[in-house]
Amino acid sequence: MTHPLHPVATEVRDRAYAPYSGFKVGAAIRGASGAIYAGCNVENVAYPEGTCAEAGAIAAMVAAGETRLTEVYVIAASPAPCPPCGGCRQKLAEFGTGDVPVTMATTDGKTETLRLSDLLPGAFDASHME
Repeated sequence: MTHPLHPVATEVRDRAYAPYSGFKVGAAIRGASGAIYAGCNVENVAYPEGTCAEAGAIAAMVAAGETRLTEVYVIAASPAPCPPCGGCRQKLAEFGTGDVPVTMATTDGKTETLRLSDLLPGAFDASHME
């Protein structure tokens, strides 16, 4: 059975802008309202200025007025399911709790699902700012 966020992440992955690496990534996140938000990686010739798919999906969610996510799905054409980078793990933790499932998938059907807390143990959070 296909994951419910798979079609959204797959479609947005096709629109990724990755002319330098050729590594297209799509992400779909479900907000607390149940709405689904999509994002794709957007490269820039000045490499540090690009953005990740997860960051794009989070930006779309926040732009729509939501600040809580309940589910994440990321897809890439990689040999094994590709986890979010460290920066995106922290971005996801800003808007989701540790029990949020993060499904990582390959374009050829391999998947792995971990909780956000497993991807980012000991996350820096608002309690550290008190």
